[in-house]
Amino acid sequence: MRPPLVLTGGPAVGKSSTARLLAQLRPRAAVIDVDDVRHLVVSGHAAPWEGEDGQRQQRLGVENACSLARNFVAQGIETVLADVITPDTMPLYRRWLPNAVVVRLQVTMDEAQRRAMSRTLYLTGEEFENLHMEDARHPPPADHHLDVTDYDINEQVAAIAALWKHDPRR
Repeated sequence: MRPPLVLTGGPAVGKSSTARLLAQLRPRAAVIDVDDVRHLVVSGHAAPWEGEDGQRQQRLGVENACSLARNFVAQGIETVLADVITPDTMPLYRRWLPNAVVVRLQVTMDEAQRRAMSRTLYLTGEEFENLHMEDARHPPPADHHLDVTDYDINEQVAAIAALWKHDPRR
């Protein structure tokens, strides 16, 4: 069984789409979109950039997502997580999913905006741009960094599947 796979990167790099397609290639696999876990807080939800409460909820989302992943893995279900990881949240993933393979996807801002046009966007234009630029300026220390600007979704899935299968740390 493969270790948990964590996909990270700025908005619209294809984390969630890639996670779903990768999971479909495996015999038993789950996908955890960490934003979905964070949005379980319906009343009083705060985005990570909305002060101390937002930071606390961001950490809680990571903790809950990692707990879900550990539960799936304990039952023999491979797991792919999708999240915008920051240098502050990366240590949490390393603590709670120590054997996870973390792959950071990156695209140019133009490509991110092009990809964002094909989906529902829950961020303002300013939030989108700030998250993308922050990921570029302060990338988390991932195991693999992959520029997928010129990849279609199938090429993206194939490249990440190969990294997940042949991660040299295993």
